[in-house]
Amino acid sequence: MVTVAVAAVVLVLAGLGYRALLQQRSARALRIDVPPGVAEERFVRLGGIEQWVSLRGEDARNPVLLVLHGGPGSPYSLFTPALRCWEKDFTVVQWDRRGAGKTLARNGKEGSGEVSFGRMREDAIELCAFLDERLPGRKRILLASSAGTLLGLPLVRARPDLFAAYVGTDFNVGVAASEQVTHAETFAWATKNGSRAEVAFLSRMGADPSRWDVASFNRLMRLRDRTTRDGRGVGAIFLPLMLSSLMHGLRDLRALVEGLSFSTERLFAEMVAFDAYTVAPRVELPFFVFHGDSDVHTPASVAAAYCEALEAPLKHFELMADAGHLGAFVRPERFLELLRRHVLPVVTGGRAHRRQSS
Repeated sequence: MVTVAVAAVVLVLAGLGYRALLQQRSARALRIDVPPGVAEERFVRLGGIEQWVSLRGEDARNPVLLVLHGGPGSPYSLFTPALRCWEKDFTVVQWDRRGAGKTLARNGKEGSGEVSFGRMREDAIELCAFLDERLPGRKRILLASSAGTLLGLPLVRARPDLFAAYVGTDFNVGVAASEQVTHAETFAWATKNGSRAEVAFLSRMGADPSRWDVASFNRLMRLRDRTTRDGRGVGAIFLPLMLSSLMHGLRDLRALVEGLSFSTERLFAEMVAFDAYTVAPRVELPFFVFHGDSDVHTPASVAAAYCEALEAPLKHFELMADAGHLGAFVRPERFLELLRRHVLPVVTGGRAHRRQSS
């Protein structure tokens, strides 16, 4: 017993030491000289509760890139070290929405108030007012990923005046639309590579999200992660980021994990009912989608079909080769190249952008 206890202590200390080493490396890479740069994180009162926001960029005069994370309770502030290259061209704004991440750690579940996409849309409008005060006159781009689409599309429909462009990635047309493609693909994979229990589970679950419950949905997401080309799902992407994050202490990490289930439970009904075709048949601002070609959660073919049907003053859809779900954040340099080539000229009034649909 003593030997086991000592071994456990050694493993914990080794793990903490490794985390400290990763954080030291991250601190050096994340350094920004201010001014003209900006590097700050704070709690901002939005919708009656304090919500965590960070602003990072090498030149505060650059356009603002407001990131709407997915999950729906998976804050992308964990990607901050990976997105360091974006900070040369943008002031990147990360926001832990109500019910998620540091905002959940601050308020707790009982203090999170109404957790709905409608309430978050109003929070986002208040956040834009804060950004106008903090960075007056800056053009603002909305970047929505995965479940962030369910907030981003209604937001730009209601307030297109707040943004110079919409950029989508891991574009979520809706669970029902996606399942018309992904259920058959997941079933085929399970038949060949999975267990009998997994095949039976998928048969019982079916492709109609209106019949699902939260537990089955979570199990499906874990199973679908295994169908990626390299078998490396979303969880495998987030774990090393959690170990090295400078922004997250142990309490924050605990809240981050809790927020994954809490947000899904609160938002599940809205998630399965969402339909981008109904919510936003038209938008009144430039619209871009850069999407991983091997995304198993929000399939590229479904996203491309929506973009083809969408009415917009300017639109462009482009695949990211050899990229899956969260491809923009796993391959940030490649995504930055697309932002520079297609979005920045439109936002900053550079060279004319050719209208494209796909």
